[in-house]
Amino acid sequence: MSRVYNFSAGPAVLPEEVLQEAADEMFDYKGTGMSVMEMSHRSKAYEAIINEAEADLRELMNIPDNYKVLFLQGGASQQFAMIPMNLMKNKVADYIVTGQWAKKAYQEACLYGKANKIASSEDKTFSYIPDCSDLPISEDADYVYICENNTIYGTKFKTLPNTKGKTLVADVSSCFLSEPVDVTKYGVIYGGVQKNIGPAGVVIVIIREDLITEDVLPGTPTMLKYKIHADNGSMYNTPPAYGIYICGKVFKWIKKMGGLEVMKERNEKKAKVLYDYLDTSKLFKGTVRKEDRSLMNVPFVTGDEELDAKFVKEATAAGFVNLKGHRTVGGMRASIYNAMPIEGVEKLVEFMKEFEKQNLK
Repeated sequence: MSRVYNFSAGPAVLPEEVLQEAADEMFDYKGTGMSVMEMSHRSKAYEAIINEAEADLRELMNIPDNYKVLFLQGGASQQFAMIPMNLMKNKVADYIVTGQWAKKAYQEACLYGKANKIASSEDKTFSYIPDCSDLPISEDADYVYICENNTIYGTKFKTLPNTKGKTLVADVSSCFLSEPVDVTKYGVIYGGVQKNIGPAGVVIVIIREDLITEDVLPGTPTMLKYKIHADNGSMYNTPPAYGIYICGKVFKWIKKMGGLEVMKERNEKKAKVLYDYLDTSKLFKGTVRKEDRSLMNVPFVTGDEELDAKFVKEATAAGFVNLKGHRTVGGMRASIYNAMPIEGVEKLVEFMKEFEKQNLK
């Protein structure tokens, strides 16, 4: 069976050469006589893997020395609690709700203090990013929270909110490493890796050192304290060792491709192929306000649920898989992360044109 074009929102497509390398090393990693899957996380060989992964990520993102890089577990969803537990000193935080995941993070923060929803795009099914240039930021807010790229709804913050000096916390799960980023604009930038970087099971947290303190909310479990993980180099307990190893390989692949500038160019080119077609198609249409469109996740619909289902079925049979939209919105969604080659998008558009011809009434 040949490989399909996998448009899944996550776990998602990985670079083929990374998979090939991992396959080659499956039985014997660099002469150790064992797989990384079987390796003690306390071994010299594994220590080199995690240290190199961190060094490569720091280089790719130009992460300043006063930020810690943590490889954690629990997915992005566990951060919804970990962030308020560690950062809500005044028990106040402001949330900008632009999708399902920001909404869940907001609801979780409500368990720990006063979470204020200071802007939202829920009124139009999260199809746009609200104007965040002059928001009612709370005087005593510990931080302002965003989900920078909305996987389900296909929107992206092109300009970061004006937080009026408050710490910005951003979930970047679905745009991680898709373009250059100025880490200094954030207090915390974090994401699950299963979209652009690696297999499910790892969440990377990049956090400014002054935010890592002993002063956490009472009752915060030891495992949910940033300080514990920072002080132990992400090795307080057994880390998701194999997942981190694959992430490390993806970092090397991105470096080899030319880094984040090149990734951005590639991603813009890919997205343009699909958006240009959606803008001229008589059958399919995009669901997001143009200026807020994500480069990573492209939702679209025909306007007819039966036709949507027919399209997904026929596309799958033709080797374009995981195009069904999220259950909360229906329709279709093509996730075109770093590892999706441009020909995958071009072939998808060819298939869509053919489907349009056959099905346009």
